[in-house]
Amino acid sequence: MGVLLPVSALAQINQVLAQGEARANEGAQAQQQIERLADQAGALLNEYRTELKVVDGLNVYNGLLQKQIDNQQKEMTVLSESIEKVSLIERQIKPLMISMIDSLEEFVRLDVPFLPEERSDRVERLRLLMERSDVTAAEQLRRVMEAYQIENEYGRTIEDYKGTVEVDGQPREVDFLRVGRIALLYQSVGGQFTGAYNKETGQFEEISPALYKAQMANGLRIARKQKAPELMILPIPAPKGVGQ
Repeated sequence: MGVLLPVSALAQINQVLAQGEARANEGAQAQQQIERLADQAGALLNEYRTELKVVDGLNVYNGLLQKQIDNQQKEMTVLSESIEKVSLIERQIKPLMISMIDSLEEFVRLDVPFLPEERSDRVERLRLLMERSDVTAAEQLRRVMEAYQIENEYGRTIEDYKGTVEVDGQPREVDFLRVGRIALLYQSVGGQFTGAYNKETGQFEEISPALYKAQMANGLRIARKQKAPELMILPIPAPKGVGQ
C-alpha cells in the first residue's frame, strides 16, 4: 500500500522541488555566463598578445628608422662640409683660371701668328665664360684646360688654312701651311709668291721660290691628306750658338 501524505506536506515537497529546479536553472545560467566571460577573457588575451607583437614590430621598425635618420644626419653633415669646401675651392680656383687665361692670351700674342682670329676668339670666349653665373666652376675649368690642350696639339700637327698676308705692300689671298710651331709658310694662289714667318724679326718674308715653291706645294698636299707624309725642306733658322 502506498504512503499517503498530507496535502500540506506535498505542497512543501513540490515547493522544494521547484526551488531546486530554479537553483539548477540559475546554476546553469551562471555557468553559461562564466563560460562567456572565460571566452571573452581568452579573446582579450589573444588580442593583447597580438597587440604586443605589433608593438614589438613597431619598436623594431622605429629602431631602423632612427638608424636611417642618424645616417642621413651624418650624410647631411658631410654634405654640408663638402659644400663649404667646394665654395672655398671655387673662390680659390677662380683667380687661378683667370690667371691661366691671361697666360694663354700672352702666349698666343707672342707665339707664331697662325690662326690669329680663331685663337684670340677662343681666349675671349673663355673670358666671357668666366662671367657667367649659370656655368659651374668645373665646366669653366674644363673649357680652360681644353683650350690649353688645343694649343698643345698645335705643336704636333700640320695644317693648312686660307688667309691674307701683305706682299709688296698689298694684301693677298694666300694658303698658309703650319708645320707644328717650327714653321709658318704661305703661298699665293698660283704659286707666284712664297714666304715664311721670321720669328726673329716678327715679320713675314718672301723666300726663294726655287728652293721652297715645290716644297710648299708638297706640304699643302700633305696637310690636306692628299699625299702621305714625307720629309720636307723648310726655311728654319739654325739655333743660336750653332757653328760658333
